[in-house]
Amino acid sequence: MTWLSPSFPVGAFSYSSGIEWAVEAGDVTDALSLRRWLTSMLTDGAGLCDSIFLAHAHRVASSGDDARLAEIAELAFAFATSRERHLETTAQGRAFIEIARAAWNMAPLDRLVAACEVSIVYPVAVGLVSVAHHVPLAPTIHAFLHAVASNWISAGGRLIPLGQTDSQRVLAEFEPIVAATAKRALEASLDDLGSATFRADIASMRHETQYTRLFRS
Repeated sequence: MTWLSPSFPVGAFSYSSGIEWAVEAGDVTDALSLRRWLTSMLTDGAGLCDSIFLAHAHRVASSGDDARLAEIAELAFAFATSRERHLETTAQGRAFIEIARAAWNMAPLDRLVAACEVSIVYPVAVGLVSVAHHVPLAPTIHAFLHAVASNWISAGGRLIPLGQTDSQRVLAEFEPIVAATAKRALEASLDDLGSATFRADIASMRHETQYTRLFRS
């Protein structure tokens, strides 16, 4: 709960995952359109893919197969759909590892990090730290997706803007979607990776050249 709370300083508040451009373009204008946009991102885009990477990194790290772990870390690193999405996931992954090492370090974590031969993206980082501290996979994925959805809703709430009550209503409506996505990720293979959120991917790319920006992505 601590690692995936808003107070854990990975800088998640400074990223909108392209939502900022979606608001400027008029795709997201109110609580309903925000919920629809984020539902697609969670169930058919980055949310599902990241949780699949987390699940597989957690399982492989638990098994001690360092070579396979390096392969999964590399695939996750290469899976970002835009420059800003790449920045977002690698910066948060690096911060997550550094803070976990500083405050909750354990010897197994150093070995797992060393096994990954590329920059560790956020979902893989969460998987590695959870394995090092013997946190089970299922609650880890659920907490991870809840944190991701909460951050997206927070970004949308600041951009549209929404009041706190409407933001909480969107989050409440998201709870069953988070649970269902977590269940899918637990059952998925790496062959199930894929995204159908083309407009969200375009939003992330367009954000790079957006004239006025509050967020880094």
